[in-house]
Amino acid sequence: MTACVETAAAPHRLGAAAAPRTRKRTRGVAMGSTDDYEEICRLGEGAFGAVVKARHRATGRAVAMKYLVEPGGGHAALLREARFLEACAANPFVVGSRGLASDPATAELCLVMDCGGASLRDALLRHNSLHGGPGPGPTPLPEATVRATMRQLLTGAKGMHDAHIIHRDIKPENILVGDDRVVRFCDLGLAVGMAERPPYEPAGTLWYMAPEVLLRKPDYDALVDTWSLGCVMAELIGGSVLFQELDSEDQLCAIFGLLGMPNDATWPWFSSTAFGAEIPETERQLRKCSLLRCKFPESKLSQEGFDVLSGLLTCNPDKRLTAAAALKRPWFLQDGRAAAAAGQET
Repeated sequence: MTACVETAAAPHRLGAAAAPRTRKRTRGVAMGSTDDYEEICRLGEGAFGAVVKARHRATGRAVAMKYLVEPGGGHAALLREARFLEACAANPFVVGSRGLASDPATAELCLVMDCGGASLRDALLRHNSLHGGPGPGPTPLPEATVRATMRQLLTGAKGMHDAHIIHRDIKPENILVGDDRVVRFCDLGLAVGMAERPPYEPAGTLWYMAPEVLLRKPDYDALVDTWSLGCVMAELIGGSVLFQELDSEDQLCAIFGLLGMPNDATWPWFSSTAFGAEIPETERQLRKCSLLRCKFPESKLSQEGFDVLSGLLTCNPDKRLTAAAALKRPWFLQDGRAAAAAGQET
């Protein structure tokens, strides 16, 4: 989907032109009217809703407007997402919120956001089409580009986590790439506040779900986001989705086939799960070695970069890198060292 969000809603035609109205606030969220906006085009749609690009009539500002197909127009879900976005208002790597807008004729609500650009998924597809080489498969991004992108994404994730929000659905479709090359998270429709105590239901998109979510751990935390970011990083380096199976069990098998089967030493909780209990000890020993470095050799990713990737793609969340810890790794200091060296040479 080429939308600002992936959970989008059914086709909707915005109201006719009207004079801008005074914005009210609903439970702390700004409330406007859809009459204040003119639809430009549809950005994307799916089973759950639609996103349209629109122009604010008074200011000319381009915005994205998200509608949900739920009883009552998904009012509670949109209000919840608007609150999460407002909690991230100071985070430059989360799409900005313009509050909610109501259709005067139907009372249907939509979420109004800054229009942040194309999705990272579309950007990767465009890169592959423009820079495809003579050989098969996608063309990897330069490591410096991956590092710059991951610095922004990890900084944005740290900001969300500092605001006590877990995104739970990080993937290239939910990352926008602006004309300024700034990447921003969008679609907080599946987000959860850390103040909401577990148990948590599994949430997210299969290919980017952390192992503990696939194994239905009820008290997972913000480390599910850093796993997803590890999957995104692998996709930036390799040019294709790292794990793309059709169901949870096959997805787990793909993960453990590449990263090694957990055991009581690497992840004690794993053997207590129904999935882990079915794995014979002999198979655990045979599949305990990680093949991640074979998939991403030094010709593709430096050792310092691999330390970040492997730290994010650690099955045991207790040993997985947090966003804050990942940003302190030497890989992210390289640009600063290069800049300092260039300054000394001049």
